[in-house]
Amino acid sequence: MERIKNYPEFWNFYLSQHSSRTCRNLHFIGTLAALSLLVPIVMFAPSYWPILFVLGYAFAWVGHFKFEKNKPATFQYPFWSLISDFKMLFHFLKGSLDEELKKASVTLKD
Repeated sequence: MERIKNYPEFWNFYLSQHSSRTCRNLHFIGTLAALSLLVPIVMFAPSYWPILFVLGYAFAWVGHFKFEKNKPATFQYPFWSLISDFKMLFHFLKGSLDEELKKASVTLKD
């Protein structure tokens, strides 16, 4: 596969890699868990910051390997993937994720 060169193209690819509701939900759990610990860790235990990445990505990677059966985009596009994790969560919380998935022509698995 040719390397993706712009973010709008990546966003559509990213959504296509999240066709499983279970995978998306695991992403949300991991992202929200990491966010909930962000302030306490930064304020009281800054040396524990790697826990935020482990917590956030552990849930997401289980979703990809067990439910999506694909390789997380983080391995090839770490920055865009991180941005997209938050963007997907934002659309979910706003109630517009189904619309984004439809615009990207994603066929949902579950």
